[in-house]
Parts: sequence; C-alpha cells; structure tokens
Amino acid sequence: CTTAAYLKTSGIAPARSSAPAAHVPGGPMDTTQLLRGVLDAAVLAVLDDADGYGYDVVRRLRAAGLEDVGDASVYGTLRRLYSAGVLSSYVVPSDEGPHRKYYGINPQGRAMLTTQRTEWKEFSGAMTALLMKGAA
Repeated sequence: CTTAAYLKTSGIAPARSSAPAAHVPGGPMDTTQLLRGVLDAAVLAVLDDADGYGYDVVRRLRAAGLEDVGDASVYGTLRRLYSAGVLSSYVVPSDEGPHRKYYGINPQGRAMLTTQRTEWKEFSGAMTALLMKGAA
C-alpha cells in the first residue's frame, strides 16, 4: 500500500508543500524564477534613473514590464543592497503618513550595475541564440 493510497483510504489529507509548483514542460515560463535571479540588477537600474522609496521602486519596476515583481521581494532587495554598501538612504518627511525612506545608488552600486549590465548582455545574447536557433 502506497502512502498516497493509505492517506486516501484513511481520510487523512496529504500535507501541502509550501514549495512552488513545478514548472510544467511546454507550459509558460516561470517569470518569478527569472526575476529572482535579476532583481538586484533591475533595482539598481531603476535607482540609477532616480532615487526612490520602496513602493516607488516597485511601481517603476512594474511600469517597466516586470508586473510579477513582489513588494516583499523588492523591499528585501533594497535592504540587502543597502547592507552590502551599494545604496545610500535618507528619510523624507511626508504630509500623507509616515516618513519615507529613499534609496539612491552610490559609486559602488554604479560599479556593480556596470558589471551586471555586461554580464546580462553576454548571458541574454547566449540565451537568445539558443532559443531562436531553428525558430525562424
């Protein structure tokens, strides 16, 4: 008797995994997994345009086409990049609620972004070549 069969006959519901569902071959690409690998570069690129507070960065990423980006992921990335010394921060008073913590890219962050842009160009070029091979 398998575990699944036992659980079914005993009336015990199988435990649910908190792990994300497996990608189905031939199905749509899981953009959340792609975002996880490039979120640092995306956040740095947004802040290279202009300083911003947490939700402003989320809004700008979504406006740039990264609709699946999660608020908590961006806030965590901002904190981690700040702790790594590639962002500076300052607080701006707000008439509409609590003060807002703004983040800005510093020289170390610009150097990191330059490296990540080069790496992305090489990586995306290789992926494009692979994915487009025979697609014409």
